[in-house]
Amino acid sequence: MKKRVLSIPLGLAAAAVALAACAPVSSAGAPASSAGAGSLTVFISGDTNVQDLWEKGIIPAYESAHPGASVRTTIDLHGEHDQQTVAKLVTATKAGDAPGYDLVDAGFVTGSATEAGTLLDIDGKVSGLADVPAATVKAGKGTGIPYRASSVLLAYDSTKVQTPPKTLDELLAWIQANPGKFAYNSPATGGSGGAFVTTVLDSYLSDAEQQALRTGHDTAAEAGWAKGFDRLKQLGASMYQNGVYPNGNTQVIDLLGTGAISMAPVWSDQIMTSVKNGLIPKTVKYTQISGPSFTGSASYLGIPKTSKNTAGAIDLVNFVLSPAGQRIIAEKISGYPVIDVKKLPDDTAKAFADADPSALRPSYFAEVAGDMANQWDSRVP
Repeated sequence: MKKRVLSIPLGLAAAAVALAACAPVSSAGAPASSAGAGSLTVFISGDTNVQDLWEKGIIPAYESAHPGASVRTTIDLHGEHDQQTVAKLVTATKAGDAPGYDLVDAGFVTGSATEAGTLLDIDGKVSGLADVPAATVKAGKGTGIPYRASSVLLAYDSTKVQTPPKTLDELLAWIQANPGKFAYNSPATGGSGGAFVTTVLDSYLSDAEQQALRTGHDTAAEAGWAKGFDRLKQLGASMYQNGVYPNGNTQVIDLLGTGAISMAPVWSDQIMTSVKNGLIPKTVKYTQISGPSFTGSASYLGIPKTSKNTAGAIDLVNFVLSPAGQRIIAEKISGYPVIDVKKLPDDTAKAFADADPSALRPSYFAEVAGDMANQWDSRVP
């Protein structure tokens, strides 16, 4: 059966990003410094919301708290040139040359950049990591510095759902009991739908099989997906409009905002920002399920081995990991703090009370995620 894809305007996400960029921030609680950290450049591989986080949030607060410091950014929008960027970084590292930036905010930090040996070993060098869970630090592979996180949550219209499901089994039962009121996007078009599919598949796998699919390309373990895909196919008739799968994360939130559906998996930062800025009703709430939970992960920073200002980069990272820096991240882009939320102001901590940011269940290895999306396309719709 050919997959049916829903097309809805994408203005909601753009508006969310723009409004999030205007949120107030504070430098209260920033680490004191009597001297500037010199000149620094942050390389960003990502979207404009991340650029705004640095340019309109972190950097002004850091420079205010560190007289004499000067920080600028350079961005590769959407990471379109990641492969070339890593190649140039490798060349600079081998030659002992500075790459032109001192801190990297990119998905390749814990991937190809680390594998190529281009980043500084941060063991014992970044004091701010003392307040970050050990498992999150370990996932940085010795060079990645976790600084924000996000996960997929279960969003629901509280005017129609008074008691949301607490477990995966309860959620699947709710979907079948309420046909047409649940939607998730096809895995190839966004991580929120991918997280729902991954979670259903994992419920049929052993812990060892799940771990194998998160650490490498294990086709033998992928064979265990059969029952999970069968279950997803059975759920098709209970999906929105008898099996319509939205095209991307944003379209799912649009459906929630208009009341077309009552429940869906969504990215934490998207739903929190949309509710906070009034783009969808405040009656749309969110929670995390268990048995298993939806997937999530941290974003990592890396310091090039040949940076001209390693000490300044470490100082900037420690600011980012301070309560002041973590509050900026929470306020600007609704990113999960990676430090204990008890160290943050009550109003910030309260915003994440239902999200459980301490539970970050990793996603699949990149090649495995691709296989999963391809098999979903051929086996489910």
